[in-house]
Amino acid sequence: MMFERPRSGERALLVRLGLGAPIDPEDLEEFGQLARAAGADPVATVTGRRARPDPRFFVGSGKADELRAVAEASAADVILVDHALSPSQERNLEEHTARRVLDRNGLILDIFAQRARSFEGKLEVELAQLKHIASRLVRGWTHLERQKGGIGLRGPGETQLETDRRLLAQRVRVLTKRLAKIKQQRETGRRTRSEIPVPTISLVGYTNAGKSTLFRALTGADAYVANQLFATLDPTVRRLTLPGGTPVVLADTVGFIRALPHELVAAFQSTLTEAREATLLLQVVDASAPRRDEQIAQVNAVLEEIGAGEIPQIMVYNKIDRLQTPPRIERDEEGRVQSVWISAVRGQGLDLLLQAVTERVSRVAQRARVRLAVSAGAVRSSLYARGAVRSEHVLEDGAIDLVVELPEVDLLALARASGVQIVASPEAHAACTPAEAYLQSVPPANAAP
Repeated sequence: MMFERPRSGERALLVRLGLGAPIDPEDLEEFGQLARAAGADPVATVTGRRARPDPRFFVGSGKADELRAVAEASAADVILVDHALSPSQERNLEEHTARRVLDRNGLILDIFAQRARSFEGKLEVELAQLKHIASRLVRGWTHLERQKGGIGLRGPGETQLETDRRLLAQRVRVLTKRLAKIKQQRETGRRTRSEIPVPTISLVGYTNAGKSTLFRALTGADAYVANQLFATLDPTVRRLTLPGGTPVVLADTVGFIRALPHELVAAFQSTLTEAREATLLLQVVDASAPRRDEQIAQVNAVLEEIGAGEIPQIMVYNKIDRLQTPPRIERDEEGRVQSVWISAVRGQGLDLLLQAVTERVSRVAQRARVRLAVSAGAVRSSLYARGAVRSEHVLEDGAIDLVVELPEVDLLALARASGVQIVASPEAHAACTPAEAYLQSVPPANAAP
C-alpha cells in the first residue's frame, strides 16, 4: 500500500507515549507546534504509557486499534508519532490503520525540506531525506509480493527494489560530491578571513528562541522572522562593528530541538560549521520558556556533538518583555560577563549585549613589532581599521614596521598571514583604554552588576 507525503492542511492525529515515565505536557505542546510548522492541522491526540516500545507497532496492539478508531472518527489523513520508529514499525502501523504514518524524524525532515532556501541547504536536506527513506523503500513496493523465489514465484519486485536502491545510492554519491565542493569553497573563504583575523560570533540556541530577530536587530539584515519552529535554516553571515570600531562577523544558525535527528546533525554542516569555528557563541534562550534550563541542556548537548562544546559562550536571555524584567548584565566572581538579559523584538538591552561581546572578544592585548612586505597592504589597512596600530615606520626597501597591540590568538593568526613577519616578541600584556575598544580588557566602571 502506498501513501502520499503529508500536504499542507492535512488533518493529523498526534501520538505520544510516556516510556517508563508520565508524558510531559510541554513535550506534547512542542510536538503540536512541529506538526503545525509542517503545515498539518492537528485534529486529535492519542497518548499512553508503556514500560518499553512494542517491537511490532511501537505503541502496542491495543493502542494500534485505538489509533485506527480515532483516525477514522476524526477523519485524520496522517498519523504523526512523536518518537523514532523503525521501518517495520512504521510500515505495520500504516497497514493496520490504513493511514500514512510519519515519525518524529520524518516530520522534522519534512519541515526542513519546506524551509531550506539556499542551494546548499536544499542539497543537505535532500541528502538527509534519502538516507532516511533508504531503509523504508520496501513499503512502496508491497504490491509486488512475489519475492519468495523458486519456479514461478520470481516476480519483478526484487528487481525493482534493487534498481531503486541503486538509484538512491547514485543520488547520494552525487549530493555528497556537490556538498564536498561547496564545503571546500566555504573553507577557502574562511582561510581568507583568517589571514586577516576577524572574530566570528555565532548565534545558537533552541528553535524559536529569537535568534533571527536578534540577528536582524543587530545587523539590520533582512532575515526572515516568524513565530514558529525552524523558521530559518540556511546560515546567514553579516559583518558587524562593535562599539569602538571593532569589526566582527555575526552568523545566524539553525535552531536546535529535543531529539534532533542525527542525520540532520550530520548533514547540516554548513550552518553547524559556523558554530564550530566561532570565536564566541551567543546562546539565545527564551527567558519566558517554562523549561528553559532543559532547552539550554539540549543545545549544549548538540554543541558537544558537533565539537563546539569548548567554545566560550555568553548566555543571552531573550524575550524579557514577557517577564516584565529590565535588561541587565550578569557577571561571575571574577567580573567576566556570563549572561545578558534582553528583548530583541523591542530593542531592549542590545547596547549591553554589544558591550558584553566587546569585553569577551577583547581579552588582554599583547604588544609586538610586525614587519609587513610591500604586498601586504591589505593587512596594514585591516590593522588600522581595528585600531591595533601604535606606531609605523617605513623602511628603505618599502617594507613597513608596525608596533601593534592584539590579543595573543590574533597575533598568532597574523604571523601566519602572507607577507607578515613578527620581528619582536610580545613585550607586555597591556590593558588598553576604552577608546581602544578592541583591546579593552577591563570592564567599564559603569557595567551592570
